[in-house]
Amino acid sequence: MPVVEAVATVPVPPELAFAVSQTTAPVRYRWDPFVREQHFTDGATRPGKGVRTFTRSRHGLVMVSEYVSFAPPTNVGMKMVRGPWFFEMFAGGWRFAPAAVPGHTVATWRYSFRCRPAFLRPVADRVGVWLLSRDIRRRIAGYAAGCADPEVLAAARRSLAADDPADGGTA
Repeated sequence: MPVVEAVATVPVPPELAFAVSQTTAPVRYRWDPFVREQHFTDGATRPGKGVRTFTRSRHGLVMVSEYVSFAPPTNVGMKMVRGPWFFEMFAGGWRFAPAAVPGHTVATWRYSFRCRPAFLRPVADRVGVWLLSRDIRRRIAGYAAGCADPEVLAAARRSLAADDPADGGTA
């Protein structure tokens, strides 16, 4: 099964780095060049294990994905529930770890997929690796820029405060 990965070190601590990665529209559109439209489904208002999201990519493709793990501030994982016909399976995981430089985070994003139909897999997988590698590199570069964008950081900090019961949040 093909896997693509991108890594970036961002100048914010893991809690804030994770929160930036989970920002939603309209803030998400400031940093995520891949997403043209994204929202939670089934009445959900926050990310969490079992929550589903609708995403329309910059390519016009639509995918409904589900959080299979949600462990702030270290990792999040998703799997495709419904998506483009050429994906038999698609999943992604984003990890956030303290960097060697205090107050910085190493973000590692990894996607795995399987194309269909099976007889086209040898070619489709190579094309998929090329396209997804390009997209994941652009996406993590946008994320890194978002980690330096005052508006994105302010929204991420607000979400952290809302999650902290000591700050009056509802965690």
